[in-house]
Amino acid sequence: MAKRDYYEVLGVPRDANEDALKKAFRKLAMQHHPDRNPGDKAAEAKFKECNEAYDVLKDAEKRAAYDRYGHAAFEGGGGGGGNPFGGGFAGGGFEDIFEQMFGNFGGRAGRGGAQPSGRGSDLRTEVTISLEEAFAGTKTTIRVPSSVTCDHCSGSGAEGGTAQTDTCGTCKGAGKVRAQSGFFLVERTCPTCNGAGRIIKNPCKVCNGAGRVQRDRNLAVTIPAGVEEGTRIRLAGEGEAGLRGAPAGDLYVDVGIRPHPIFQREGNNIFIRVPLRMTQAALGGTVEVPSIDGGRARVSIPTGTQAGDQFRLRSKGFSVLRSAARGDMYVQVSVETPQNLTAKQRELLEQFEAEAEANSRTSPESEGFFSRVKEFWEGLGR
Repeated sequence: MAKRDYYEVLGVPRDANEDALKKAFRKLAMQHHPDRNPGDKAAEAKFKECNEAYDVLKDAEKRAAYDRYGHAAFEGGGGGGGNPFGGGFAGGGFEDIFEQMFGNFGGRAGRGGAQPSGRGSDLRTEVTISLEEAFAGTKTTIRVPSSVTCDHCSGSGAEGGTAQTDTCGTCKGAGKVRAQSGFFLVERTCPTCNGAGRIIKNPCKVCNGAGRVQRDRNLAVTIPAGVEEGTRIRLAGEGEAGLRGAPAGDLYVDVGIRPHPIFQREGNNIFIRVPLRMTQAALGGTVEVPSIDGGRARVSIPTGTQAGDQFRLRSKGFSVLRSAARGDMYVQVSVETPQNLTAKQRELLEQFEAEAEANSRTSPESEGFFSRVKEFWEGLGR
């Protein structure tokens, strides 16, 4: 029986792109998969047909040959000058196609046998520092529980350095085991040999052949000046040791910064809130405030300063990461209403208030607001 056109099999036009091909194949593969159609020979034949079509059209070279020569390009001779690629060009098959379409379930060994990496797992830990330490940078020591290379066997996993091995009985040397998951065949790393395909005949008595043991380590971490909350520092090779001498994973250190009682940070700028007495804000003067580097800064307060006024001190802010520059510091003013007045203070304030009522220029904003309120009520006829 003559083969159907591959584009017709997948139900796509001849100019279909890679995504359209993949979408069409996925739909047909699920529809005709043998696990969904047990005992249905017609569905099995259609499943094989769409596999074959997709295997050719997904590959640019195969597709170009098919577009030029048709099925003859893969039949070992005849038509259009014969098969320019030789026999078996359309190989790959169902297993390769499903791996590409639905993912490599845990990795797959190459055709030459198991290819275990054994790389150690990455680890994550946290360290919390003060705002001053984040400004200046610091060095700190962290304690990390992890797997480290076994000293007894130097990481080989074999007792006395004799690394003789046998083929793993679970995976038969493949390094992978398969299990049915619905109508998918799922492939995972062998739990017995951890993907190596072989097991050590005489395993190390200390690490039981793993080449690594559990131990706490103290590590020095350098935290650069200018780090922000949530900065992640990577320490290459400081994660868990790999299996039987394989490379270690990495350690990631997440930096947290404790709240400060005086300063607030926003990016590279520092904010400090300074409460002023009512008389200080009214008469003006000079106040001294701290800076994040431990120094002191003098701020001139002009006469008639209002609550919420802000003064900027250039280059007195936070360190900029990997730079000698600094942000700015902003001094935000709040005006404190006096409490617990003495009789003399109350008398003076009452005298001040009496004179202020006679002079609207003393509190122009207040006077303006109540004038607008009066006009509003008059407009309502009240």
